Amino acid sequence: MHYLIYLIPLALCLAWYGVRRYQLTRTSRAAHVEAEEAGLVEPVSLHPIVDPLKCIGCGACIKSCPEMPAHAVLGLIGGKATLVSPTLCIGHGACRTACPVDAITLVFGTARRGVDLPRVSPWFETNVPGVFVAGELGGMGLIRNAIEQGRQAVAQIISRRPRAAGSALDLVIIGAGPAGFSASLAAMQAKLKFKTIEQESLGGCVFQYPRGKIVMTQPADLPIVGKFKLTLTSKEDLLQFWIEAQRRTGLAINCNERVQSVTGEGSGFVVSTSKGEYRAATVLLAVGRRGTPRKLGVPGEDLSKVTYRLIEAEQYSGRRVLVVGGGDSALEAAASLAEANATVTLSYRGEAFQRAKQRNRQRVDAAVGNGNLSLMLRSEVKAITEERVAIVSEGRGLHLPNDAVIVNAGGVLPTDFLKGIGIEVETKWGTA
Repeated sequence: MHYLIYLIPLALCLAWYGVRRYQLTRTSRAAHVEAEEAGLVEPVSLHPIVDPLKCIGCGACIKSCPEMPAHAVLGLIGGKATLVSPTLCIGHGACRTACPVDAITLVFGTARRGVDLPRVSPWFETNVPGVFVAGELGGMGLIRNAIEQGRQAVAQIISRRPRAAGSALDLVIIGAGPAGFSASLAAMQAKLKFKTIEQESLGGCVFQYPRGKIVMTQPADLPIVGKFKLTLTSKEDLLQFWIEAQRRTGLAINCNERVQSVTGEGSGFVVSTSKGEYRAATVLLAVGRRGTPRKLGVPGEDLSKVTYRLIEAEQYSGRRVLVVGGGDSALEAAASLAEANATVTLSYRGEAFQRAKQRNRQRVDAAVGNGNLSLMLRSEVKAITEERVAIVSEGRGLHLPNDAVIVNAGGVLPTDFLKGIGIEVETKWGTA
C-alpha cells in the first residue's frame, strides 16, 4: 500500500501533462486550419523549419517564442513542433536557441516565395572584402535583431579588418536605423574613426512609420547606453528614446545626406555622397530593404496626389483615399486613414493579406465593419486621373472618385547600388 503514496502523485502529474498536451494540440490544429483557410501560409521574414525526425515534441520552442501566448505562432501537431501560423512569425529566432536537439533551422523565403538577399558571411562580410551588412538589408527586420547585428558587425570589423592609416576613416556606416544606430554606438565605444550617414533622419525605416504605429520590441542592449525594455511602444516613444540616447552619448550622425556610390580605392573605399566624399578602410551597409518604392507603372502615377508612404493620417480627413498594397504598411495606412475620418478604399491584387500581422488585419476588419473602409481584393489599378482612379476588381472595370492615392506596394531592393559595389545578390527559396 505504501507504493500508492508515490504512484498517486505520479499518476496525477501524468494526467495533468496529458491534458495539457491535448489542449495544446487542439489549439495548434485550430490555428493551423484557420491560417490555411485564410491563405496565410507564407512567412514574411526569417522563420523556423522543424525537422520531424529530430523533433522530440518537448515544446521548448513553443514556450520560448516571444509572440506566445498572444499569438499561436508555433504549435504541436502529431507530437511534433509545427509553424502553425506562418505569417505571425517575425523572426525572433528564440525557438532555435531553445531546441535541445537542434531540430530547428532558421531560413529565408519558401519554395513558392523567394527572398533576394545580399550574399553575406556568418561574420556579416559580403563577397567584397571590407564591405559588411547588418539589419534589414540582410533580412533582419526585427528591431531587436537589427540592434544586435549592428553591434556584432562592428565587433567583427574590429577583429577582422585593420585600422585605417593616415587621415582615412576606420569605418563608414550607411544608415541610422536600428542596426546603424547600434553600430554607431559600438564604433564610438571602440574609439574608431567613423562617420554615420543617413539619407533622412535618425531612425531610418522607423522614422518613416505612420504616426502612432505600435512597434513590437524585445529587450535589447545598446552599446554605451546599456539595456532597455520597450514593448508595444509607439514609433514616437522609440524615436524619443533614441534621440535622448544620441544626446547623452554625443553621437554625431550626418542626416539628410544620400550615399551615391561606394568604390574601391587601394585597400579601402571611397564613399561618395550628396555632400562630399569619405575615405575609409571598411563600410557597413545598415540600410533598409525598401530601397526605391515599388511603383504601379500606370498612367497618371506621376500626379502630385500619388505618394508612397503615409506620415500624417489627419491631413486626409474628409478626403477620398485609395491605398494600394497588402502588407503591414498598407493595412496600417488604410486603418489609420479610416480612423482619421477619411473615405478609404484598400486595393490588393491578392486574395488574402498573407504578409500582414494579425493585429493589422484586425484593424482593417474593424474599419470595414464600421463602414469606414471598403476592401477590394483581387483588384488592380489601371490608371489615375486628377479626380478618379480606374481599377479592375474581380474582372469588373470601375472608376472611383478619388482625391489621393497612397501606394504601399513594398520596395525594390537596391540591387543596382549593391551590384555597383560588386556585392552578389542571391534568392533564398527556404534556405538559411
